Amino acid sequence: MNNPFDNPSFSMSALTAAINILPNNYGLMESMGLFPAKPVRFRSVVVEEKNGILTLLPTMPVGSPGTVGKRGKRKLRSFAIPHIPHDDVVLPEEVQGIRAFGSETEVQTVAAVMAEHLQTMRNKHAITLEHLRIGALKGIILDADGSELYNLFDLFDISPKVVNFQLSNAATDVKKKCLDLKRYLEKNLKGERMSGVHCLVSEEFFDALTSHDSVKAAYDRWQDGLALRSDLRSGFTFAGITFEEYSGEASDGDDNVHRFIAAGEGHAFPLGTVDTFATYFAPADFNETANTLGQPLYAKQEPRKFERGTDIHTQSNPLPMCHRPAVLVKVLAS
Repeated sequence: MNNPFDNPSFSMSALTAAINILPNNYGLMESMGLFPAKPVRFRSVVVEEKNGILTLLPTMPVGSPGTVGKRGKRKLRSFAIPHIPHDDVVLPEEVQGIRAFGSETEVQTVAAVMAEHLQTMRNKHAITLEHLRIGALKGIILDADGSELYNLFDLFDISPKVVNFQLSNAATDVKKKCLDLKRYLEKNLKGERMSGVHCLVSEEFFDALTSHDSVKAAYDRWQDGLALRSDLRSGFTFAGITFEEYSGEASDGDDNVHRFIAAGEGHAFPLGTVDTFATYFAPADFNETANTLGQPLYAKQEPRKFERGTDIHTQSNPLPMCHRPAVLVKVLAS
């Protein structure tokens, strides 16, 4: 009996294309476009830190020799890209009864079964990538079990910046706190530009911020009283910083749910920079993908022993990275 998965529609390249086309149902970082994809050909990347010196160029008489640029100190750091495989299986019962000799819809129906599995697997990869990207945004990239993969502050010899908004104190000048935070980011961009400042906060921080005496009036008047008519947890701008409530969480597989942002905390970062954030994607460990540029997701299938189903293998090899950890600021409500 023919195996319907022998059709070229279920080859490695076809399934990889299919799983990358499937909609991503999870991921604020993806929707914000904060971590653009950078495919690489190797299993590790080297990040170069160059303490370049930016100086003003003086005007000179016509014919004068140009000023000579000063060389900055360079530091190289190598990062191994995490390998995240995930497997599933299509059992004969799932395609039983849809086989018809000479049927033109057989492959389409089997493809629908395969697409259901790929979508579920894609969702798991998506929330895993979101978790890694949030870690890079916080400066500490964690594995699914909470263990530390990379501490960017330690690796770049940077002291983490923490701003306590002291929202439990009615006398706190919240606007001054925001301006101080923006000044810190502008200073540590080292000449890099930014279009704005965004801050992802927990629900506790957002409630404390919008109910603070120095913020409440501005919150109520935001866009002609929009806050009184709508839910502004997706973005409220105060003193040039957009605060957005973020309630992302995931299970570690042992029924332990972990919040991506702890209660009463938040994380601020610049927007519109040229090359502050990136996600490096390495190629899969397949014969077909050797020396090729990495893709966000890969999928492959093969029959089980005695043709008792079809195994599906997916994998992703992502490394979200912040090239300027000094611009990652942790904020506290109190």
